[in-house]
Amino acid sequence: MERESMRVGFGRGLVSIGHQVDNVIVLSADLAESTQVSLFQEAFPERYIEVGVAEQNLVTAASGLARAGKHPFTASYAAFSPGRNWEQIRTTICLNNQPVVIIGSHAGLTVGPDGATHQMLEDVALMRSLPNMTVIAPGDSLEAKRVAEFLGEYQSPAYVRLCRDKTPLFLTDMPFEHGKARVLREGSDVALLGTGIMTHSLLEVADELAKDGVMAEVVHVPTIKPLDEETILQTAHKCGRVVTAEEGQIAAGFGGAVAELLSEKLPMPIKRLGVKDRFGQSGTAAELLDEYGLTPEYMLGAVRDFIQAMPKYHQ
Repeated sequence: MERESMRVGFGRGLVSIGHQVDNVIVLSADLAESTQVSLFQEAFPERYIEVGVAEQNLVTAASGLARAGKHPFTASYAAFSPGRNWEQIRTTICLNNQPVVIIGSHAGLTVGPDGATHQMLEDVALMRSLPNMTVIAPGDSLEAKRVAEFLGEYQSPAYVRLCRDKTPLFLTDMPFEHGKARVLREGSDVALLGTGIMTHSLLEVADELAKDGVMAEVVHVPTIKPLDEETILQTAHKCGRVVTAEEGQIAAGFGGAVAELLSEKLPMPIKRLGVKDRFGQSGTAAELLDEYGLTPEYMLGAVRDFIQAMPKYHQ
């Protein structure tokens, strides 16, 4: 299967909206090439601002530019933005509800050899707790491009989580709709809810479960906030058991958001797959996904154990 980094797709999307929306500008914290906003820089040099290694200034300046009528996109590693400048994002962007898009590149374990300091695993928890903030984790480079194009017209704060590694291109014909989840595979025995790169792995898990006669419903959830409550509740009601998967901390992350929803509106068994109260470490992306139990093979075993231990919930 063809693979491409989400950064490339999002960069192409920035160029596309740059041709359509005159007030879109891009600011980078000395990481234009790494985050691939260099594609926009090359196409629109007069609308690109290099802030340097100053992430707090990056988002504060962007908020001021938004107040002046621009539509800024800020780019850095997620470990630094929002990792280093969360307070400035909270106070200057969210509190004032300014339409700034924060690109958190190199998120998750697939940063690989850069190690624990650069493997941002807590960003979803940080950003979904902020009022006015939208949180999006595309599933592949194709969807990342569509997300960029959507955000070119979006008039509220937004955070986009992009991984570093090349990942499979599988969302070929699926449009991105803000706040909407997509059922990629129908099933009735267990609901597998994925966000970011985990959705593709869950499709592989579903293929293997089908060999056992277990029909899993796979739902892709690119918009973590606001959550598509209707689709998730319909799927959970039909399947009676829910598994979530994310490439980040399960504490207050995507799985936490789903657990909160179910506990309030449709209590049922839920299994959260993700990083469990650990920092990252150096290694290849494949080694790290294996170490943290986020390969299709490991998740298959975890889902099988969950199904055997937990009967389906019937309201």
